[in-house]
Amino acid sequence: MKKIIVINNPHKWNFNIPDVEVVSSKVYLESETYAKMKNARVFNLCYDYAYQTRGYYVSLLAAARGQKVIPSVKNILDLKAQAIVKSISEAEDLLIQKSLKHLRSSEFVLSIYFGRNISPQYDKLAKVLYKLFQAPMSRARFLFDGKKWEIHSVKTIPFKDVPEHHLEFVGNFAKEYFTLSRYNKAKVDKYKYDLAILVNPEETSPPSNKKAISNFVEAAEKLGCYVELITKEDHSRIAQFDALFIRETTAVNHHTYRMSRHAQREGLAVLDSPESILRCANKVYLAELLSQAKIATPKTAIIQSDNIKDIEIKLGFPCVLKLPDSSFSQGVVKVTNVEEMKVKVKEMLKVSDLIIAQEYIPTSYDWRVGVLDNKVLFVCKYYMAKDHWQIYNWGSKKKSDVTGNFDIFELDEVPPFIIETALKGTKLIGNGLYGVDVKEIDGKAVIIEINDNPNIDAGVEDSILHDKIYTMVIEYLLSLVNR
Repeated sequence: MKKIIVINNPHKWNFNIPDVEVVSSKVYLESETYAKMKNARVFNLCYDYAYQTRGYYVSLLAAARGQKVIPSVKNILDLKAQAIVKSISEAEDLLIQKSLKHLRSSEFVLSIYFGRNISPQYDKLAKVLYKLFQAPMSRARFLFDGKKWEIHSVKTIPFKDVPEHHLEFVGNFAKEYFTLSRYNKAKVDKYKYDLAILVNPEETSPPSNKKAISNFVEAAEKLGCYVELITKEDHSRIAQFDALFIRETTAVNHHTYRMSRHAQREGLAVLDSPESILRCANKVYLAELLSQAKIATPKTAIIQSDNIKDIEIKLGFPCVLKLPDSSFSQGVVKVTNVEEMKVKVKEMLKVSDLIIAQEYIPTSYDWRVGVLDNKVLFVCKYYMAKDHWQIYNWGSKKKSDVTGNFDIFELDEVPPFIIETALKGTKLIGNGLYGVDVKEIDGKAVIIEINDNPNIDAGVEDSILHDKIYTMVIEYLLSLVNR
């Protein structure tokens, strides 16, 4: 993908950065060459981004041309909205206090050049603010009110206003920014798309094992993608890609959701979409959604502090208690009597104001139907872990006993009502990638839950389709790039 720096006066940009074209805002806005250029990334370094200035129109027209642009018009508007500038998270506020606590003045101005600061002690703060506002060069102004530091404003820095003694640093930061290994000439020429795959190397039970991740990378490269495995630390770089594929366990109050939402705002194709994460991650939402659609589920009660008795009345014992955002059988417990139930409910209500209680339906296995774009991708039987009532037994001392065995089936070997019920459920969520857990009870299908970000492990879910399953997922993701 071609990289273009747009600046008012290109002759003032004295940094020699390979494979980066520097062009004036006038030429960029008027030339048909740039108007017709689809496969391009535009880095807008104009002097002014105010409404209806050239800088504003560079970002606006880049988006209209289908080009990736930093900053986007949304980012420009965010910088002008005082409420948005000040709406930082608790973690970001803690970083501000930690970074500035040694200062004795009541005001501090931080210059941010391509996500960096000339002083290493402020580098982490600079990266976080760049992640939030996505302006290549900006200044953040902080004020101390006697108790704590507050972010007062974030404004872009015209290149002409960069202090002389900062220019050497700016040049180095720019070279570092534009000459990442993913930006070299061979890759630009060879690949049509840039794909980020979000992983967590520390996760004990990720949605895809290392071999599966390798297979996804290989499939994507064959389809014309430059692929980079990223982590939550790469949040600020999301806008540099065309697509984001999440292969880390997702949750709403979590960086996976924030990165998905950020990618969506920047116009990337995203799997899983933030909508899918929101809808699947919360069991309270799913229970209500399936109930309204009259899709069979276990008898379910939504429990608050004042209706605990409903568990015994509606469901009896044993029954299953679930935290709304439970996944991979974590945050899910079985209780067998009133005393045990009261203890567990009390613990769970400390975490969430609502919890889910469901009737316990003992089976030796669950069906798992993998669905992609409203079509069945795979069907497995997951058997319960040894001497346990769930597929996962996280309390097992033996690693081999944490999960049960599995069988995978050709689609014509699966009872049609299992597939029909699974597809009926996922159509309520969207057209992404889902895993539907279904129990087979007396010839009927009962949906236990619908998961975004389902397991696709080498040696398990790929046992029938083999390499094709990886290709199908990447093909679907790439089909979203230009929608």
